[in-house]
Amino acid sequence: MHGIEASIELQMSLLLFVSLLGYLIAVWLNQSAVIGSILLGIIIGPSLLNWISYTSFVSNIAHLGAIILLFVVGLEFRMSAIAQWRNFWIALAGVIIPWFSGWSLALAFGFQGNAAIFIGTALTATSIAITANVLHEQGLLKSEIASVIIGAAVIDDILSLLILSLTEQLGHGTLSASTTALLAFKAVGFIIVGVFVGKKIFIESLIKLEKTRLVEKYPEFIFVLIMMVAFLYAMIASLAGLSAIVGAFLAGVILEGVKLKNTHIFHDGANYLRIIFAAIFFVSLGILADLKQLDVNTVIFIIVLSIIAFLSKFVGCGLVAKLQKMDWRSSFAVGVGMSPRGEVAMIVALIGLKQEIIGQKTYVSLVLMSILTTLIVPLLLKKLLKNSVQSDR
Repeated sequence: MHGIEASIELQMSLLLFVSLLGYLIAVWLNQSAVIGSILLGIIIGPSLLNWISYTSFVSNIAHLGAIILLFVVGLEFRMSAIAQWRNFWIALAGVIIPWFSGWSLALAFGFQGNAAIFIGTALTATSIAITANVLHEQGLLKSEIASVIIGAAVIDDILSLLILSLTEQLGHGTLSASTTALLAFKAVGFIIVGVFVGKKIFIESLIKLEKTRLVEKYPEFIFVLIMMVAFLYAMIASLAGLSAIVGAFLAGVILEGVKLKNTHIFHDGANYLRIIFAAIFFVSLGILADLKQLDVNTVIFIIVLSIIAFLSKFVGCGLVAKLQKMDWRSSFAVGVGMSPRGEVAMIVALIGLKQEIIGQKTYVSLVLMSILTTLIVPLLLKKLLKNSVQSDR
């Protein structure tokens, strides 16, 4: 047991082996590989076999996987398709309704003050990585419905992080309008400056650089440079108070449509990295859950919380999508696509646990809620997207 945890090589081998089994299960069940990977993560994790735990190594590799996944997804999107008022209203509904629903449910189960607020905050987040991977598997990243879901999810992520900042300030008793305004300013400023620098400086430099003897001899130089910039954007986004995956996604969006002689090299290279590291990210979500922490009351709370978490996004985002003149099936797809909480809600839960705002059982409840909403989305979204895109065509 300790040998497995102590060896990075064995951990990596086991994680990749489980990822491969996830693909086999996905083919057998005719479902997304996400489902197989998460379920197998639960089996090999502390809940059952305890072969591997959520070590710092697993956490770091999973974090890289989420960043690379969102960078690759960003390569398929134009900024104009994301920055639309339709997406903003969907995202706003996807934050307000889940927060109020989670807060109300927490009060009904006896949680008080900051703990109830934190539970509501955990329900506001949407995991872009989960939905994006399903869209990628189905070959639908270029569809209109995908641009709505991903665009709204990115905006939702930004709004959720602003709410998290408010919640943390409440927990410390230091709520400040100036601090919140500064965070919002940094978030918007990062996006504006990031797009400008990317389009006006980075891309033009890439085009000039590709003509040099260095790149002619070593065409992979462009790929390494682009991945460096993707991680740089992720780091700056994190420093600006946003999620690192938002920065990686923005880097991908900036590079969408750029024409280079060796474009295929960085596209293919990034996609191969996604295949490896994103697979580990999904396995890690299952490892993070420890079912041994559960008792009857906690199980009841998790079930109700998961239902509320799904319905609040499904109804809130779906109805607003319908008000934006989308057809019912597409609106349902938006509601489902915005429902997984994934790693974002887990991060919120971990912050609450470290600050002693919530206890261990509440933390596990939020983690399992994240996993349950993550598991159900590929099952529903696959059919909805297939029919929705067929009707668009």
